[in-house]
Amino acid sequence: MATVKIQTDWVNDFTFISSNEDHQSLIMDAQVHSNDRKRAPSPMEVVLMGLTGCAGIDVKMILSKARQQVRGISIKATGERADTVPAVYTKIHLHFTVSGVDLNPKQVARAVKLSADKYCSVSKMLENSVAISHDYSVIEGH
Repeated sequence: MATVKIQTDWVNDFTFISSNEDHQSLIMDAQVHSNDRKRAPSPMEVVLMGLTGCAGIDVKMILSKARQQVRGISIKATGERADTVPAVYTKIHLHFTVSGVDLNPKQVARAVKLSADKYCSVSKMLENSVAISHDYSVIEGH
């Protein structure tokens, strides 16, 4: 079983920096008061970033194995949060835009579905607590 270790340290105000064992870092912040200046993504935004990164990596790997000529992948996440504390995500929608040459839309659909249903660890971790939906568009020739 693999073990992942992260260390998170307070910087100032509500800013924290998290680092992995490879010394790669991510800054997080929160706007606690309306006059606070947020300097980095919030932890809940980082959750969506992790989800889109995981799904994007999966889609790219699946399409590469299918010999699709991918030129770009963009994933937009929209998360709806509960109005009460804890303000967890209740719904997340991912829209994939895949561009390339001679792309087969069925292969793109398959890649998105396989990521959601089988491969994306972040999606699988979240699926029992939040409704996650997906759709995609294909842009030819970019």
